[in-house]
Amino acid sequence: MLQFLKYVLATIIGIGTFLILVFLGFTIFGAIFGGSSTPTVEKNSVLELDLSSVSLDYTGKYTDPWLSQFNEGNMGLSILVKSIAHAKKDENIKGIVLLNNTYSLGAAQSKVVRDALEDFKSSKKFIVSYADMYSQNQYYINSVADTIYLNPVGSIDFKGLATEVMYSKGFQDKIGVEMQVIRHGKYKSAVEGYLDNQMSAENREQLQFLLNDIWNNLVQDIAKSRKLTVEQLNQIATNLEARTPELALKNKLIDKIAYEDQFHAGIKKALKVEKKEDYKKISIQDYASANLSKLNDSKAKDYIAIIYAQGEIMPGEGSVTVVSEGAMRKSLQEAREDDDVKAIVLRVDSPGGSALTSELIWREIELTKKKKPVVVSMGNVAASGGYYIACNANKIVAEPNTITGSIGVFGVLPTFHPLATRWGLNAEQVVTHENAVDFSVFEPLSDKSREVITESIENVYDVFLDRVSKGRKMTREQVDAVAQGRIWTGTQAKERGLVDEIGNLQNAIDIAAKLAKVKSYKTTSYPVFENKFAFEDLLSQIGMKQTREEMIQKELGPEAYQMMLQLRKIKQYQGVQAVLPIQIKI
Repeated sequence: MLQFLKYVLATIIGIGTFLILVFLGFTIFGAIFGGSSTPTVEKNSVLELDLSSVSLDYTGKYTDPWLSQFNEGNMGLSILVKSIAHAKKDENIKGIVLLNNTYSLGAAQSKVVRDALEDFKSSKKFIVSYADMYSQNQYYINSVADTIYLNPVGSIDFKGLATEVMYSKGFQDKIGVEMQVIRHGKYKSAVEGYLDNQMSAENREQLQFLLNDIWNNLVQDIAKSRKLTVEQLNQIATNLEARTPELALKNKLIDKIAYEDQFHAGIKKALKVEKKEDYKKISIQDYASANLSKLNDSKAKDYIAIIYAQGEIMPGEGSVTVVSEGAMRKSLQEAREDDDVKAIVLRVDSPGGSALTSELIWREIELTKKKKPVVVSMGNVAASGGYYIACNANKIVAEPNTITGSIGVFGVLPTFHPLATRWGLNAEQVVTHENAVDFSVFEPLSDKSREVITESIENVYDVFLDRVSKGRKMTREQVDAVAQGRIWTGTQAKERGLVDEIGNLQNAIDIAAKLAKVKSYKTTSYPVFENKFAFEDLLSQIGMKQTREEMIQKELGPEAYQMMLQLRKIKQYQGVQAVLPIQIKI
């Protein structure tokens, strides 16, 4: 009887597995062959701008075309901006709708989207916005709208900018774990939290200077759109005078207090659609898909290559969100050896990372410059190693709020010696030579080890200074004066010679074309990644499964998840680091 039950159970499991595989097969087959119909744009339509799935400038291209189809739904910022520009000239599109938008765009990316919407408005087409409540970053983009609606029980979070830095010296003392830090740069505050329990005067100075400039850039744009003064907006932020719909309306931050159905009724009226009918709409993702062949439509034979360097700089082959020498070297080599590519734009959005990897990428750019112009376009951040790989370009273009600079280096080594001593643990070493033991987590750094590591840190800083000095045609003294690990906005960096122009990616492309003496061109994007999607990513793309990261984020919550990511990064650090000291969110 027991044997019979085993056979029955095995048969049931086999049938179940077979049915699952058949279901997956039909689903994947349908996603590839049945779901590839191109969306159409009907007359008298509005474009729905959903930014929730947009976080990167570039979502990547893959060598495997079969798998690449699953990446089409992930829209990069570059495609989004091109789509808005195309919609400006599209007679079928009458306006843009911003409805309860939530997103995680950085300050520079938000500026890019806002500028694209400003340009769209010059066509005399409408932009309308509705939200149950506006976060500060949401409101910055939505403030460009002709008419802004707010839910009757909603609010606007408009209060200025703030950043928080965690200090853990007292915590280390209590648990008996000490972070041994060696750094160069009085502003290199990436490791300051390990050394003290309060913020240094230098760090407070740079953060205050930075936040003030970012805020001023934001409110100047809002003031222009809402026909208010910067002084009025600062008063609203100080007194929290947008916390209720009535206050927001009184202070001219919104135009109407209404429910969502009233918002849609207003759009119907603008489109001259009957109240009982639905107005025609198309998502920005579908619109991009419908016009993909037209977004880069040109008969030109020449190309400008755009190479995206997104994420922390680490050794290896790299990915869409990790900058490594493998993908960067291959991309730069392919672009410079391609006779049809006349110039290269390196789009940098990186807080830095490995100093060695940064140097390897810098060298590849140096070789590329000998054959064709290289222009850098800076996104949200191009700091530390991110600035290292940018500093030798022919021209550097930054957004006003790009976090840039942070020219400094550090090294961190943990020691459990106090904790081990407290618990009666003692590690003994046997060596053949005096300095054979490079580092032990159970022993504090020896004087000789600290001397050697300090020498390495100073050498990297000297090389960093040299790279910037030659790339920017500044003296070492001039660079050192704006270095020391200090961070700047793009506007501040231009004033100090670290940046040539303030502008966006298209401005950088225009400069590259001018340097290459090319009038007619198309663009092509790099890197092209050889790595394949994981099976869980396949399922996620067709809506059947959350990825491991999504599940972790859902369980931990956004704040705890970000802390986990920071701890994960610390574990991956190898060698001397050139990393942005803080993260800033609006």
